[in-house]
Amino acid sequence: MSNTPTSQIHSVSLLDLKPYHRRARKHAHGKLKGLIKSIQASGLIDPVVIDEANVILSGHLRVEAFRSLECGDIPAIRVSHLTKEQKAAYVIAANRFPERGGWDNEVLRLEFAELVDINCDLEIETTGFEIGEVDLILGSDPGENEESPIPEPPKVPIARTGDLWRLGDHLLLCGDSLVADNWTRLMGEEKAVMCFTDPPYNVPIAGHVSSKGHAEFAMASGEMSPEEFITFLQKALSCAADVSVDGALHYIAMDHRHLRELYAACDAIFSEQLNLIVWAKTNAGMGSMYRSGHELIGLFKVGQGPHANNVQLGRFGRNRTNVWRYPGANTFRKGRDKDLADHPTVKPTALVADAILDASRPGDIVIDGFGGSGTLILAAEQSGRFARMIEYGPRYVDVAIRRWQEATGRQAVLEGTKESFDTISKERLASASDTGDLS
Repeated sequence: MSNTPTSQIHSVSLLDLKPYHRRARKHAHGKLKGLIKSIQASGLIDPVVIDEANVILSGHLRVEAFRSLECGDIPAIRVSHLTKEQKAAYVIAANRFPERGGWDNEVLRLEFAELVDINCDLEIETTGFEIGEVDLILGSDPGENEESPIPEPPKVPIARTGDLWRLGDHLLLCGDSLVADNWTRLMGEEKAVMCFTDPPYNVPIAGHVSSKGHAEFAMASGEMSPEEFITFLQKALSCAADVSVDGALHYIAMDHRHLRELYAACDAIFSEQLNLIVWAKTNAGMGSMYRSGHELIGLFKVGQGPHANNVQLGRFGRNRTNVWRYPGANTFRKGRDKDLADHPTVKPTALVADAILDASRPGDIVIDGFGGSGTLILAAEQSGRFARMIEYGPRYVDVAIRRWQEATGRQAVLEGTKESFDTISKERLASASDTGDLS
């Protein structure tokens, strides 16, 4: 075509650019922030279009992004062959035509899933999509997943203190979460964006949490004074905070009897408490005068940095309040009384997965220092995040591993030897049999 010019890219000073006299295009809230992240990650690949007088015909938002980044010049294509009417038509067309297309959602899901799986350093927002949108595309809906059964803790555990197990993208350390070196070994150079933890409540299990003859927790099962329990919580929670990013959110479950101690412990660790969440169960548990139909979860922030917020007042369908309604443990399925006896404070996987979706990005690290039956790992698996977990008791490490293996069909492996859990099980059970330790 005779009126098609040869395009050349020039470097033009931002100070010389002038906006088009009428801007019909309005950009969604947050689009500038996403574009800035994209430019920081990949540079400006699409130059702006200007006329012979340096008036912007296409690329006003790109110019705003460059100004926010305090850049001096911007790549631009200068056109001088258009009439006034053609310029007006082009300005409209440049904004309109990108709107006319749609997305192949399955292809888009595969692209995002691959970005998460390779655990690249790119932030998801560099794609122009926000976290809530990406989670919807990936199909991260915890309510669609059935609660996985909790295996019975073995009499003779396979796991041993000091074991570090890899469960796909997740890591599980058998050890004490009050020891900073254990967190260093678990995390390496990684930092957590979020924590969801369920520490022992310093309440005797028998008659309070379960009537099934459950063995008391190894720590904080009613034997500590209030001052000792505060110190216990401070050690555990400060270790978790130390391996978290500035602005990380920590969800900490606690019963009503010991909120005072939790707050006292957290005052010295976190910059602020953002909320107190109520898990309203669909069934009541144990209690004294009133049967307990709820549990409490304190929400705290690490440091002064901005925290993640994927709820955004329900913008992407996450209509969330600080009252969370999920079934209690003994309503998940028939025969749940046995599971209650196995681990009396177990949280629904969907509850934890929803919290993860609220406060982290796909591919982020989420942590728990009191891993129990491995709910955080399953929740992270469902939501496309990577769990790093510590559990003190070898029996519950076994439970967490078997639960994940049954849910995914994959094998956990021991870091260092890379042997599978099943292989290690045979070796250690054979050794225990030889030494008479199977009683």
